[in-house]
Order: sequence, then structure tokens, then C-alpha cells
Amino acid sequence: MILEKINKPNDIKKLSPIEYNQLAAEIREFLIQKISVTGGHLASNLGVVELTMALHVVFNLPQDKLIWDVGHQSYTHKILTGRKNQFDELRKFGGMSGFPKRNESDYDAFDTGHSSTSISAGLGLAEARDIKHGNYSVVSVIGDGALTGGMAYEALNNASHVKGNFVIILNDNTMSISKNVGGVSNMLSEIRSSDSYYDLKENIGNVLYKLPKGDKIVGAIKKTKSNLKQVILHDSMFESMGIYYLGPVDGHDMDKLIKILNVAKRIKGPVLVHVVTQKGRGYKPAERNPSKFHGIGPFDIKTGCEINQLDVPTYSKVFSDAICEIAKNDRMVAAITAAMPDGVGLTKFSKWFPDRFFDVGIAEAHAVTFAAGLAAGGLKPVFAVYSSFLQRAYDQILHDVCIQQLHVVFAIDRAGLVGSDGETHQGIFDISFLSSIPNMTICAPKNDIELKEMLKFAVEDFDGPIAIRYPRGSACLLFHEFKAPVVYGHSEIMYVGNDMYQGESLKESLHTVKYDIALLALGSMVITADNVRKSLIEQGYTVTLVNARFVKPVDKDMLDYVCHNHRLIVTLEENVSSGGFGRTVCQYISDSEYENPVLSISLPDDYIEHGSVDILRHETGIDEETIIRRINDKYIQNYSEK
Repeated sequence: MILEKINKPNDIKKLSPIEYNQLAAEIREFLIQKISVTGGHLASNLGVVELTMALHVVFNLPQDKLIWDVGHQSYTHKILTGRKNQFDELRKFGGMSGFPKRNESDYDAFDTGHSSTSISAGLGLAEARDIKHGNYSVVSVIGDGALTGGMAYEALNNASHVKGNFVIILNDNTMSISKNVGGVSNMLSEIRSSDSYYDLKENIGNVLYKLPKGDKIVGAIKKTKSNLKQVILHDSMFESMGIYYLGPVDGHDMDKLIKILNVAKRIKGPVLVHVVTQKGRGYKPAERNPSKFHGIGPFDIKTGCEINQLDVPTYSKVFSDAICEIAKNDRMVAAITAAMPDGVGLTKFSKWFPDRFFDVGIAEAHAVTFAAGLAAGGLKPVFAVYSSFLQRAYDQILHDVCIQQLHVVFAIDRAGLVGSDGETHQGIFDISFLSSIPNMTICAPKNDIELKEMLKFAVEDFDGPIAIRYPRGSACLLFHEFKAPVVYGHSEIMYVGNDMYQGESLKESLHTVKYDIALLALGSMVITADNVRKSLIEQGYTVTLVNARFVKPVDKDMLDYVCHNHRLIVTLEENVSSGGFGRTVCQYISDSEYENPVLSISLPDDYIEHGSVDILRHETGIDEETIIRRINDKYIQNYSEK
């Protein structure tokens, strides 16, 4: 096998052209085999095998810098840079990341994970090179989907200033960008992509500039050429921005790719190479359904079906059904996604209510202000978005939604630890950055029914900005016996001193009984807190369990009750500690001059790497065993008689 001989980028340069197709086939087989076991991003990686190979043939890494937009399509790059033996641990704790990581390899020039950043990063690297008088290429690979993000256009608009070689690879895998058509266009594309054309252009320019008034002659030729292009080729958007354009080229033809990349490498300044690829290439199930295989768990290679899929609905599915039911009865409800209808559960809504469904592309900032406009126009917009992507639109949330007190509902999916996608995707900051906004309401459900009720409350019974955060994966189907209605700013007391709460008035209960511990749990941590409660009861403690529901506003009546009637207060959340639910509780207890000790169980103020959620919970100290130990230590520290 050729792949066995490939351990570093120089190895691929030793291959003959006839070996390229064989290597590409072996890489695809390798990726399918490995990802079928570990899970990961398959379709996008199958689509860029030849492109990645060609980049490694033409450019000299790591001296030349290669940046992958988003980075989920970098698996072949990792194979070619000495990491193919790490694929058994792909996205596992302590194993290889599914994204480029500078601390993982010198061949990874820039960490990525979110969309539309590669051109800005590449431009920065190119300008730094030029200032330091370096002599190497900078290459940014960006997909056509990522070009729907405004940041990419901001970078393109700025790119014309770079003096040295800066290559932008447009990986067009959905045919979403208009192609030049016709025989003359194809012929001119071939000519412009050839070494001989570039040699001739460069030599003629050098000669003419030496002649008297040569600069004027060159200017006239450029004007004539521009006019001719307008008639025959049409000036591309990129060239109107001062970026040399090459292509389109077949992204699965190694000869053409190497040829056009060699031309691009010689150009001083920014050049965009338009490469057309096919997502999922080489694996029929992924070719037929690339969206399914964008990010997939372990699957059966023969059928393409995921293995060990549970019948339990995900929170995304619960949200999907709930928003459709609400919209069925309210024609003012609209739903927005930033290019992730499948991921956030809006595919069903898009089919049922196409006139009220908006996929705005990878453009979270635009999505939020667009939602603000819908709300100002009298609609009830619901923006469904992953927690880690919402942070890209903080100013729009504050400036365009909250200052105007507009009724926009933020359905925040993947809140908390998400696992294998690592630092860039953990949804652990949303409480912190949203709670700093004065009139933002933040809540989190304990189970499937409560998500439905909170969504109904947010859309129909509330007026103003409100965020509902819920985790990735299977919905909690427990605690259905607890049915307290969702009321603004009110928590739900589930157990008081080991007994199920009977609904007595909290104010009447002040000073009546002194219990040992009050567990105040938020959202996904309620089930953990309930298991902790049971263990503590076995140890002889009396324990109250509160489903906090609202982070902002926090339930002050509930806090008064637990402070008067309990010794130790424990908060539990799946968010970083800084600016989190625990800090809010501590602030209130301090301001109210209560003397109760408080133990805040939260995630550390740090970036959390990839790995399974169970392992990450243990590593970050929010697993049941660690929580019980910390509670015991805290209680004994303050009340030594236990």
C-alpha cells in the first residue's frame, strides 16, 4: 500500500503522478474505516482528499503556512503530516483533535473550529511575513458555505493590500457559487491557469515597464483586457476586490490541481483558486446524504446507519416538535437558523412553515439583528443556535435586541459540555456572557416536558429577550411527576429535607426547620443533583433539591428560604464559574448578609479539550463522585459534628 509509505509531507512529493489516484483511494478507505469506529466528520473530508494531496505536493509545509477554515476537513492533512497512527484516538480524551491544533503539530499553522475565519487569519500571517521580509506562501482553504459568513468578506475586502503570495482556496462543494459557462470561458480559464500564460504576462510586463511611457502602455493593455473579460468572462467578484482569480478547476483531478496551484504559488499578492469538489466522494451513502455524514457517530459501513442509536429523543428533537406545535397555532412565530437546520432541529419547521423559516447562512451576527427586525415588525422570532456559535453575535444581542427590549427567543442548543469537538465547541460560556446584559432572561429546563413548557412560555407569555439553554444529546425523561407551571423568575422546589415538596408557601416555612444541605441545580445538572441527593441521604444528611429554572432573574424568595432553613448551600451548573449561576447566588447571599457557606459546583474558568462528556465531567469535577466528596469536605469544614 502506498499509504504505508506516507509519514511526512515530503513523502508525497516522491510519488509519480500515476500513484496519486491509488493513494487517494487508500486515504478514502482509511478514513471510512477509522471514522466508522470513532465517529467524526466524514463527508467533508472525503471531498478534499485530492485537494489536500495537491497542496502538500506543491507547497512546502511547515515553512509555507496552511490554514483550514472551520478545520473539520483537515483529516487528510493530518494523515499526510505523520498522524495517521493517531486516528484510533480521534476526538477521544487525550487523543488527536478533530481540528487543526498548533500544539498538536508544527504543520497546523492556526487553530480553527468556527467558520469564516481562515482568510482573516491567513491575511494576518501574510502581512506578518511581509513585515519580517519572509519568503513563503500562506494558504487559506475556505468552503463556499463559509463564504456566507460576513467575516470572510471583510477579510477579502482587506486582502488586496498584501504584497507577498497569499493563496485563498475556495472549496466549492455545493455548486452554490455561479460558474462561468461556455466554451470560450473554459478555454480562457485553461489559459489563465497555465505556467506559460503567467510567464508571458510577467515577461511582457517587465519589458514594457522599461520602455518610455511603458507604464501607460501597460495601463492601456490592462484596460483592454478588463473590457474583454467583461464581455467574454465577466469580471469575477473576487477580481473586482483586487484578488487574482483562477478556476474553476476539478478538485478531484490531481494533474489540474497541481498545475493551477503551481501558478497560484508564483503570484505576488492575493490569488483565489476556485476548486469544485464533491462532498462524500467515494462512499455512496455520504454522496447521497452529505448532511448526515457531516458529523456522524460510529456507523455500519455497509448500510451507512449509525450504531447504538438510542430511541430516546434528543433535546433538539423535543425543541423541533415543540416549536412546530406552537407555530401551528400562532402565525406570528418565525424560526431562524444560521446554516444548521438539521443540527438545531428546524428541518421539520422549514417544511411545515416555509414562509416563516429563514436560513441566513453562517452569519450569526446577521441572524440576531435580522431576528430583531422581525420582532420590531411584530413577529415572534425564535433563533435556534448552538451555544458556542451564539457568542459570535454578542454585540447584536446587546445593541440590536436588548437595548430595544425586543421579543426575541434564543433557543440555545448544545449548552454545556458537548464532548468530542473540543474547546471551540463546548457550550460553557453562554450564561456568563448573557447574564451581563441587563434585561436578558435566561432559563434552563430539567427535562423534555419542561423544555416544551419553557418554549411556550417564552414565545406566548413573555415579552422581551429570553434565552433557553439545553444540552446536546438525549433528553432527560425523568421527573415527570414534578409539574409546577413555568412562572417568570420562579424556581421549582422538588424535595425538602428528603421529602417531596408539597407546595407550601416558602415565606411561611422560614425558620421552621433547619436542614443540612440545599442543592440548587440548573438544567442538565438536576439529574446529577438528584443522584447526589440520594447518596447524601444514605450518609445521614437531610437534603433539599431545587430545580433553579431561571438564572436571570434568580428566584430571590427561594434563596431566602434555603438560606434561612439550610446550613450549606450548593449550586450546580454546566457553565464556567466566572459569571455563572453560582456567582449570581453567591452575590445575592452576600448582599443579603446571610452567613451560609456556599459551595459552587461549576466548570473551571478554562478551555476544555475534546473527549467523551462522561470523562470531561470527571476531569472538570462535576461528576457525582467528586461532587459528593466536595460537599462532605465543605460541610465538615463548617460543621465538624458531621
